Amino acid sequence: MKLRQKVIFLAIAPLIVALCAIALFVRQQAVTLAHDQRAAIQQAYMDSRQAELRHYVELASHAIAHLSASGRSDPATLEQAKRTLQSLGFGDDGYFFVYDMQGRNLMHPRQPELVGRNLWDLRDQYGTPTIQNLVKVARQGGGLVRYNWIKPTTGKSVPKLGYVVPIAHWGWIVGSGLYLDDVQAALDKVDARQSRNIETTLWWIAGVAILSALAVGAAGLALNASESRVADAKLRALAQRVVDGQEQERARLSRDLHDGISQWLVSIKLQIEAGIIRMKGNAEQQQKAHASFERTAEELNKVLGEVRRISHGLRPALLDDLGLAAALGHLAEEFEEHSGMPVAFSTDGALDGLPTAVSTVLFRIAQEALTNIERHAGAHRIELRLERTRSRASTWYEPDLVRLTVADDGAGFDAQDVETHPQRGIGLRNMAERLDAVGGTLGISSTAAGTTLCASVELAQ
Repeated sequence: MKLRQKVIFLAIAPLIVALCAIALFVRQQAVTLAHDQRAAIQQAYMDSRQAELRHYVELASHAIAHLSASGRSDPATLEQAKRTLQSLGFGDDGYFFVYDMQGRNLMHPRQPELVGRNLWDLRDQYGTPTIQNLVKVARQGGGLVRYNWIKPTTGKSVPKLGYVVPIAHWGWIVGSGLYLDDVQAALDKVDARQSRNIETTLWWIAGVAILSALAVGAAGLALNASESRVADAKLRALAQRVVDGQEQERARLSRDLHDGISQWLVSIKLQIEAGIIRMKGNAEQQQKAHASFERTAEELNKVLGEVRRISHGLRPALLDDLGLAAALGHLAEEFEEHSGMPVAFSTDGALDGLPTAVSTVLFRIAQEALTNIERHAGAHRIELRLERTRSRASTWYEPDLVRLTVADDGAGFDAQDVETHPQRGIGLRNMAERLDAVGGTLGISSTAAGTTLCASVELAQ
């Protein structure tokens, strides 16, 4: 084998091996992260649904509390209670049902043909005794039940999460349920997106491998009399490119895995904590609900600590429905309600029709900034402002510029130290990288009197 061929072989073989090892490692890590993310999303979905369902049933119980507490059990009182429950509903498929302790249906607004029938022996397609389980849980004081039931809008049997409570002196069980087919659909979308991300990453690695191999081969064919010296230099450069490729891939994964799930879990955490405050019921139910939600909040805090660098860049649905200005206003209200910090939100200029990519980046930056303020700033007041300097007929000296400003009166921080620290400032670096991708700039001013973050994007004319 000639020297030129040896050099080519020695350059290509380690590169291919290294890239294959990188591909296997990246795939393994991506699959593991995808599995963990799916489990976290599913748990958060179910926790949110359970809290929502308890809240609905408690509202229904309060609606007839004056009747059940009256001590009357005459037919007129019972009929009035049924009418009250029948008039209540939520969403397209949300309703309340009433059974007696022997499994006879007393009220069902969506399936009136069941009223008066004894469904004690009713079983689903898996042989599970549906009504018997509902009655069993109600006799134990009430709680959650998983079962299958016909969904009114589709006419198909789908998984359902139910919650029942007893009204002992009437011999009733009152309950409701939420269908879970949309949860599975959401999880299927997450799985599909994760599979596409993994496949795209592997294709990129394969492309880098092919291009690198071709580059090395072309360089080897061009070797001259000093090919040994040139080959050594090429090998060193190639090794550096492999290292750079690894670092770039890690940086991309860190950016993509940080901005989505962390923000989503923060939103879920806010909802759960708000649910704890708004939860109403008897003392025992409050104690159980409070303890359950506290454990959930603690678990979410641990998850947030583990996945701060994880993101899949999910697009906020509010942007599609309401636009950037309305979405930021909703975000400010939600943050103020959760954290207790007043957020003064204001807008200026024509903010309709902003590019999709720009709206997404600015919304993400606002989320990250508010999260950082809550965690680290110790602020008492926050100002959130979105403005557009010109909406039409912009000139070269007066560009069409959209600007997001987030200011707080917190303790501040050393921006340069955070930016250069290897284990800190991931959020700030992600903000800058996101803005750079849409041609924007990020400015940060921080003192002991507070911090001001300014994200600006010049819109194409």
